[in-house]
Amino acid sequence: MDEDSRIADAAEVPDDSTLLFTVRDGFDEREAILTRTAAGEVTAFENYCQHWTDVRLDKGSGATKRDGELVCGKHGALFEDDSGCCTYGPCEGAVLERIAVTVENGGVYLTDDDYEFVQVGSSMEYDLSSNRSLGF
Repeated sequence: MDEDSRIADAAEVPDDSTLLFTVRDGFDEREAILTRTAAGEVTAFENYCQHWTDVRLDKGSGATKRDGELVCGKHGALFEDDSGCCTYGPCEGAVLERIAVTVENGGVYLTDDDYEFVQVGSSMEYDLSSNRSLGF
């Protein structure tokens, strides 16, 4: 596999959370997450809830997982960690956007032709004070 497409060691993907990484789609960068399924396989999805696509599942410290499902902290939606299908919440029946990855020789590699690997973590700047109101 091409080392430029290596995201992380497979051992770095947590069982009970996610690993955040950034991909590029043309000129646009997007966040993505790696997660480990109950069967031990590693899957990847874009890091956005399907109810409001500006809501991130993993805000940088790992998404919450419960009983094999990713939890949207904003709406409580539940997404199966193997298929990305929403089983509960305001977007029930919607499916997370899958990103193709493969595990080989202990590493997780991006194999999706639509994306280019950028880095582990987010490359985007977020205003952590956005919950405050501006006073004039």
